Amino acid sequence: MGKCDGRCTLLVICSLQLVAALQRQVFDFLGYQWAPILANFLHIMSVILGMFGTVQFRFRYLIFYAVWLVLWVGWNSFIICFYLEVGNLSQDRHFLMTFNTSLHRSWWMEHGPGCLVTPVLDSHMAPDDHHVITVSGCLLDYQYIEVLSSAIQVFLALFGFVYACYVSKVFQDDEDSFDFIGGFDSYGYQPPQKSSHLQLQPLYTAG
Repeated sequence: MGKCDGRCTLLVICSLQLVAALQRQVFDFLGYQWAPILANFLHIMSVILGMFGTVQFRFRYLIFYAVWLVLWVGWNSFIICFYLEVGNLSQDRHFLMTFNTSLHRSWWMEHGPGCLVTPVLDSHMAPDDHHVITVSGCLLDYQYIEVLSSAIQVFLALFGFVYACYVSKVFQDDEDSFDFIGGFDSYGYQPPQKSSHLQLQPLYTAG
């Protein structure tokens, strides 16, 4: 019963991770955030492998999924520090997110709740294919939305890591106990075979 509960819980966590990652991928595509897009794609593939390993009792897939979650927590911690400008990190270095291929930033900068976007006409601050805007009136600034999104990813990843380790341990224990009783041993104990006929003995008589 415990094994089933652990597997079911892990599948629920993986499902939530998949939904959260797909939602995040959509908004990162809209903002041309190429580094997060690549990370999200790898995360989605790893979560799918984790779900497959849980359903098919694949120990190695679960270990890979657990290792990836450690990296995923590290990446999202970096995202949080980036948008909060911890240490020497600065949002002015947006090329970290776009691989220096565009000037786009978070999609939530212009589309956050309550944000009022006003274009600045006749501005010479932007390149020919870009425009300058001012954003005001946001109920929640875009950087906090990004931080909240990454915090949710970290929260789900920590739960996923714990349950992945637990389910992996259960799978390994089951395999060891099955091997111990000779489940895969072709040279295990064989009971003595009963003779199908009586052995005849010679009879000698005085003549």
